[in-house]
Amino acid sequence: MPSFKNACAALASRAVHGVWRGTRRLGAVTPRRPGPYDFAALGAGSRLAFPQGTIFGAPWIEIGEHCVIGQDVTLTAGLMPDLDLGPDTLLCLGDGVVLGRGSHVIADTTVRVGNDVFCGPYVYITSTNHSYDDPHQPVGKQWPRTAPVEIGAGSWLGAGAVILPGARLGRNVVVAAGAVVRGEVPDHAVAAGAPARVVRRWDPELGWQPPLRTPAPVPVPEGVTPRQLAGLARSFEPAESPEGGTNSGSDRSTGSGVPGEVW
Repeated sequence: MPSFKNACAALASRAVHGVWRGTRRLGAVTPRRPGPYDFAALGAGSRLAFPQGTIFGAPWIEIGEHCVIGQDVTLTAGLMPDLDLGPDTLLCLGDGVVLGRGSHVIADTTVRVGNDVFCGPYVYITSTNHSYDDPHQPVGKQWPRTAPVEIGAGSWLGAGAVILPGARLGRNVVVAAGAVVRGEVPDHAVAAGAPARVVRRWDPELGWQPPLRTPAPVPVPEGVTPRQLAGLARSFEPAESPEGGTNSGSDRSTGSGVPGEVW
């Protein structure tokens, strides 16, 4: 009897997971399957994972080509649904934008995200902030302040980063995880902390200042197959030595440190 119950439970589990995989596939929003959303633009190759977060003001949201919008991501234009926001889009995501799971992009006024901006999970980008001018009224009932937000192409926003109204990030900016950014961040800079400050910048003559503490990663050469990569990984696994210890896989490599039989 227990084995029969276990078998039934296993089959039910497989069925549930199969239905959920199918639901996620069919519930994803793509240019061919836009679902209930009438976006101003939804570029070729873009995809919003299912389930989506809160989405409203879609006619004032532009999504470029080959964007990856993770699960539970919120995209909103306007203070609330069903408003007429005029002829211009408020929220614009460039080509190749990635928004990690649980991120929020709130555009009560214009928010522009450049091409190839990558965001980790739970990033919060907003053009609106609460005001507390009147000490006699609850903060949540006071009219908010808004200011445009711009994030330059090629930037990276770490997990949990917060981009506040009025922020202007240059090109290839790195925002550390958990940082809270307001104001301007120049091109090729690293911002960290709450409130965030620039902790590293690229100088055309001196390079990164202060200097990077680790060497740059070496890209995988073109034409390398997955099988060769797997062989390379195995070659660096510790191996048993005759004395019972381990030898580093690098001992079996060529003088360049790359196993000759793999390449």
